[in-house]
This record gives sequence, structure tokens and C-alpha cells, in this order.
Amino acid sequence: MSETTLINNRYRIEDTLGTGGMAVVYKARDLTLERNVAIKVLRQKYSTDPAFREHFQQEAKAAANLSHPNIVTVYDFGFDSERLFIIMEYVPGTDIKQLKVKIERFDLLETLSLMEQACAGVGYAHRAGLVHCDIKPQNLLITPDRKLKIVDFGIARALATINPGEKAEIVWGSPSYFSPEQAAGIAPSPASDVYSLGIIMYELLTGKLPFTATTSTELARMHRQDLPQSPRELNPDIPLEVEQILLKTLAKEPAARYRTADQLGRVLKAYHQNSLIVEKAPLQMANGIVASTAVTQPFETPATPEVIPQRSNPLDMDWITIVLALFALIAVGGLFPLFLWVYFIYNPPIR
Repeated sequence: MSETTLINNRYRIEDTLGTGGMAVVYKARDLTLERNVAIKVLRQKYSTDPAFREHFQQEAKAAANLSHPNIVTVYDFGFDSERLFIIMEYVPGTDIKQLKVKIERFDLLETLSLMEQACAGVGYAHRAGLVHCDIKPQNLLITPDRKLKIVDFGIARALATINPGEKAEIVWGSPSYFSPEQAAGIAPSPASDVYSLGIIMYELLTGKLPFTATTSTELARMHRQDLPQSPRELNPDIPLEVEQILLKTLAKEPAARYRTADQLGRVLKAYHQNSLIVEKAPLQMANGIVASTAVTQPFETPATPEVIPQRSNPLDMDWITIVLALFALIAVGGLFPLFLWVYFIYNPPIR
């Protein structure tokens, strides 16, 4: 902020993290608790607008009621120097959008890891009764150790307030990532967030968006009507199962997608875990000791293990079985005189 470097007599501005049309996000120092925080400050012309003030406060309340490792925590909300602000957890690192500038496309394992975390955070919001409505790479922060945090619940909708039959004239969200129903101004649902997550996953794996256009109107039409190109045509390394999961998330009808981010996350996690199973196939040597193992790498067809035939040795005998048999023979033989004695008691010999 150019006017002041201190907000609310407590937060000292240190750096600018990002700028948008309605707000600016700064890195700051909490002088009371002596910790770094992020401050989202609404631009002055919007801070004085009652509609934007209510909208901004709604964002703070929505995020403040969520407590999850994959969602940025909101600490405070206030008004200072004629500007509204939100105090949030500071997340060091970058966002997926900036990472995409450096990496054309992500490998499968990293994509699965990031998407599982995103699904965990968004799924928690769904269970709390919120639809994010603006899932995009800029709102997915990545720490240096690859932990994902979701931010910006600015246009989140409470499920309890959504009328299934409502129709909006103004469409909120990001045209490249919003769902077909959002593009049509129809009420969003958790499946709308699932669609946005699918767009991001498609972009990470292929390096391209499924739909691109020069205008937001054309983008909205493509989301509603056009089918995406097969991901495997753009990246043959994508397994067929992953493509099937991905295309299901991008279904035009919400009912044809995964219902919530939790459901999508479970499917991705199950596939991820199965792909990391290491199968061991022991090879036996002549003396019966395991010599080596054949390891199946993820996503590869397991090699058939080579088995070395075991030679038979005429001196190799099962001595334990032989000894047990002898003990049994002695035991039975020792009882034989007793059997004879009992027999002759009841059947004395005729003289």
C-alpha cells in the first residue's frame, strides 16, 4: 500500500504477493503475534461500495468457518484507511499457474498428489455446505514441499441458499475453468467444482486447456457444447484409466460427473495407491534361498519372473518326518503286549 505500511496498527506490509482487479494481496508481519501473514486488501473504490463490501465480508466468513490442512486459514477481517481487509495464513511458495510457466506439463504421480490434496480441501468445503465456484490454478497455492492450499472463497455459495431453478444474468467465475452450468448462469453444485478440478487436471497432464477461445462468450459456449480432445492424444503417457476418470469429471451434465470432490478424491487415491504397489516375485536358487526379486514399476506391465529349476539330491531326506514315524511305530509297538493281555483276560485259552 502506498499510503501506509501499517494496517490496523498491527500488520506491517512487507511485500506484494499478487494483484487483481478488485483486491491486492500483501505479505505482512503481525507485530502482536510476531508471525508472517497474508493480507487481502479490497481496492478503495470497491471498499466504499455496499455490494462489494458485503461480498468481501461474505468471503471472510465463508473461509473463516473452514479449518482444513488444504485450505488457507483466515485469521481476521476489518476496515482501515477506508479499505476492507482479510488477514490470512501466509503460504510460502507459489501457485499452480506460476508453476505452469516453468513446467509444460506435470508427470502423472505429481499430478495425482496435487489433485488428491485439492479434492481433500474442496471436499471438506462441500461437506461444510459450501461450493467454491472459482477453482482455478491461481487459487491453488503450492508450498516448497509440495503441500497444496486453496484460497479465495470470494464467490463461494452456501448450498442452503442455492435454488436449483435459479438463473443468473451475471456469470461469476473464470471462463477457462468454470462449469457448463455456471457458463449458462444455472445454479452451481459441488459437481461444478469437480468440473473445474477436471479442467486443471487436464491442463497439468497435457500442458493445454481443453477449451480455448478469444472471447469469454465463445469459451462459455464451448464448455456447454463442445467435447474436449482426448487427453491421450495430447499425452500418450496418460494411462487409459486416468483418461476415463478425467473425461468423467468433464461431463456436460453434473449428474454424469463425480458428485463431490471427496468422491473424485477417493477414485484418484485408489488408482494412485494401486499404481504404487510393488510386486515381488522371488527367484529360488538351487539351495532354496531367495536370490533376487523382480520389481514392477508403476504403470508398467510386470515382467514374468524367471524361475531356476531346483535340482533333486538323493541324500536330501525329510528327516523330521522319518523320526516322527519311528516314534509312532515304537508307541504302537509298546501297546501291543497290553492289547494281548486284555484280549486273553476276556478270551482265556482253552486247555
